[in-house]
Amino acid sequence: MTSSADKRRMRGFEPASGLVREPVRKAGESRGFTLVRLLTHWPEVVGAEIAAMTRPVKIGYGKSGLGATLTLLTTGPAAPLVQMQLERIRERVNACYGYNAISRLLITQTAPTGFAEGQASFGPAPSTPSPAPDPAIVKCAEAAVSAISDPDLRAALAMLGQNVLSRPARAPESTPSATDIQKG
Repeated sequence: MTSSADKRRMRGFEPASGLVREPVRKAGESRGFTLVRLLTHWPEVVGAEIAAMTRPVKIGYGKSGLGATLTLLTTGPAAPLVQMQLERIRERVNACYGYNAISRLLITQTAPTGFAEGQASFGPAPSTPSPAPDPAIVKCAEAAVSAISDPDLRAALAMLGQNVLSRPARAPESTPSATDIQKG
């Protein structure tokens, strides 16, 4: 008979996913998700268009045991669009489970900003345009790389030079002066 320590040694190398699979599964089950793939691969399960508007929040199991209820989080304006596609979402989620696990879908609407638990930022954050660099800095950076013959490399190095030269100056670290040393 082999002990569990012997079995562990006989396995050889194991993927890192195998080491964290059980803790992740337990954490997901505490929120009602018996299949972590539903959370981690949501865009693949329901499609990119629906995934951009929704997030799965929890799966609740009723007392009757005739199927679970999946709660989806969405923004107010997207809720009617999601409502029209509930049956399609349910079919895709059940295909992920492999059986008719989800019998109901609930939609929870929230504002894009608000309560900590209800924040729904489904798209990328809007980018702020960077200010135009100082013409003197651009001229200095281009002059420093003018000897480089490759145009792509010259442009990349000029951009790097502009970024370095336009960074705000850091405050010098407080180093003791000679008079401070003599006083101490």
